[in-house]
Amino acid sequence: MDVFWFANFPFVNGALKYVESLDFKLDELFSERAFEQVRERGKQRVLEAIGDGIIKHEYSDRTGAEKELLSYPVARILVSCINDTYLIRRYALVEAKSSNELIKKLSDNDIKEIADDFKIAAKIVGDEYGLHFSDYIRYASAIHEPKWKLINKKMDKGWVHIKREDFSRIIEEAIRKRIESSLPLDVPPQICTALEGYLTEIRDSLSARKSEFSIEEFKEIMPDCFPPCMVRALSNAQAGVNLPHSMRFALTSFLLNIGMNTEGLIELFKVSPDFDEERTRYQVMHIHGATGTVYKSPSCATMITYGNCFGKERLCDRISHPLSYYRRKAWMLKKGKDQTISK
Repeated sequence: MDVFWFANFPFVNGALKYVESLDFKLDELFSERAFEQVRERGKQRVLEAIGDGIIKHEYSDRTGAEKELLSYPVARILVSCINDTYLIRRYALVEAKSSNELIKKLSDNDIKEIADDFKIAAKIVGDEYGLHFSDYIRYASAIHEPKWKLINKKMDKGWVHIKREDFSRIIEEAIRKRIESSLPLDVPPQICTALEGYLTEIRDSLSARKSEFSIEEFKEIMPDCFPPCMVRALSNAQAGVNLPHSMRFALTSFLLNIGMNTEGLIELFKVSPDFDEERTRYQVMHIHGATGTVYKSPSCATMITYGNCFGKERLCDRISHPLSYYRRKAWMLKKGKDQTISK
């Protein structure tokens, strides 16, 4: 494999060996003027992950490919210097999804070569892939759609048969896990200091992204009044945790019921490992009543049945529905404010 391959897939083991073979010292990458374009591109990778959610690989020659490859470790170090959970999860997810767009265009043998790098046992069976069930479970368990359940797949002697597009999705999940699990790196403080100019721009973009969600999308509702189960679900969703389908439905319907707009919800789920904007938009709009039925969030009894009741507190014992908790807590807060004003 050559530098063009490694520039597209910088997370494979061969890419690291290629970088190590280049004639420069690591410190030069973060201080020398000759690498300024590489540092700028590394910063841009992170900004693209925070912003549009797609990392664009654009280069036309060997020199450009080497710069693209070297920008990957720079981006990882920038993310590590900031060391923000949301950023780490989002960066890993966007790198994986961007790579998947390239993987879809590869030949079967090239796709299998990437799978081999992750030690994923796979074989080509006609127009399908055979994936050992242990590897299937390891990566498909993070995808909570019904079609990914093992019981819904064809299996023969321990090999799960899946379509080509599903196999590339498995590799995407493997990429995401490899990148996310390796971050943050243990970066010497002097390197973070040398990169402060780049870090400032990234922090500003990250802060704008977070404030756009936390302020703009919640300006008409009261997050302080959320029941414990929804606080946990929302916190996990914002951190990029892949919620079970039942909890995702509960959170989505709850937020829609109390007035959150659909675009805000779609943005919320963008950091989920199995995010698909078209499918998410359809699901959110469906719950919102696009087909004529507006879905109400599940009752406390249903939340308990599905194992989604967390952090139960005193007020929970007096209500039977998350929406009742929200309304009751809002009333209590308002009453407290009114009493304070009247004193």
